[in-house]
Amino acid sequence: MPSPTSHTPSHNPPSAQPRTIWLNYIDRIARPILSRSASGRLIREMPIEQKRPHRQNFAHLEAVGRLLCGMAPWLECAVDADNTMAPDEAKRCHELADLATKTLTQITDPAAPDALNFSQGQQPVVDAAFLAQAILRAPNLFCDSLDATTKAQVIKALRATRQCKPAFNNWLLFSAIIEAALDRLGEPWDEMRVDYAIRQHEQWYVGDGTYTDGPNFHWDYYNSLVIQPMLLDVLAQLQDRSQFQTEYLQQQYVVTTKRIQRHAVVLERMIGTDGTFPPLGRSLSYRCGAMHALAQVAWLRMLPDSLKPAQVRGALTAVISRTLQPDGTFDEQDFLRIGLCGAQPDMGENYISTGSLYLCSTAFLPLGLPATDPFWSEPDMPWTQLAAWSGIDIGLDHALAES
Repeated sequence: MPSPTSHTPSHNPPSAQPRTIWLNYIDRIARPILSRSASGRLIREMPIEQKRPHRQNFAHLEAVGRLLCGMAPWLECAVDADNTMAPDEAKRCHELADLATKTLTQITDPAAPDALNFSQGQQPVVDAAFLAQAILRAPNLFCDSLDATTKAQVIKALRATRQCKPAFNNWLLFSAIIEAALDRLGEPWDEMRVDYAIRQHEQWYVGDGTYTDGPNFHWDYYNSLVIQPMLLDVLAQLQDRSQFQTEYLQQQYVVTTKRIQRHAVVLERMIGTDGTFPPLGRSLSYRCGAMHALAQVAWLRMLPDSLKPAQVRGALTAVISRTLQPDGTFDEQDFLRIGLCGAQPDMGENYISTGSLYLCSTAFLPLGLPATDPFWSEPDMPWTQLAAWSGIDIGLDHALAES
């Protein structure tokens, strides 16, 4: 059996502050993708690690959509006149934001070398949905600041996914969030697709902040990876936009907020003293992306009273480091490799490829908070397991009470 990998990354000195650690990782993750996609070289140069050969038809949109989904709140700071970033961070943010907007131009231009697949097969609805989520999370950068040509191309690309039939599970939310993004882009949206996704997920709610994924329950992280973050983002955008059911959507937004807050509590309690979490279910190669819902609740300043920003910062920093710093996580060109902790190719399902892995970016949502926010500025404090296993009395945990 190989010896455990080192957990002291060369990119982050031991004394580095948490925000610096996060910035170093997201920069390392993003640049190999965005530097190529912005200049029409992604299809030609991105390596594709995969189990099924057909994934190369989807891997590039996977990489871009998923990467931007997590980076969006931080990139949005590049067009915020009031942001107070330190000079080095501001330089990085503006560089990557510029690459991201150029990427949108490239991938949605049918004549460009990096024109990506938004309509062939079923998979494009998935990754166009993550791109749509990025638009909702950075509307000034990815909507209001786009030139007219690029904006029209993005709209056309998102519309093209309507011919992709979503599966009867969390995929219903992919169709719904694309409609929400079209609304934010100033286009008509299909209320039926949104209504169906929301009402069906209400049928799949099983209690204590948890939904099944379709008719069957799974022990995995899809409540965090997809279901609850997308439900919240769809409802945040459309709760007062319906012609027929505004009151219902507003009620669902309140209910969904309470559920994702409870789910955030559960996720935080699953983070071990060393930043590990139970390797349960599908898609473990999304690494720290399993904490998407916790990161989103922190970024939106929606943490419940039982979760303090500093303890969530500590917990997420531990998970990010534990899943991204082991040897083998990145290849020689700094592209991500399949695995949860280093290179573990046998942990990739048939639908996993290099592009899929960039959903890890969703753990970085709190970078959209300024450095002065309590999430970043409050003194360190232990997260739940670190406190409990140190002998600190952490009190009681309670299920979400719903009538």
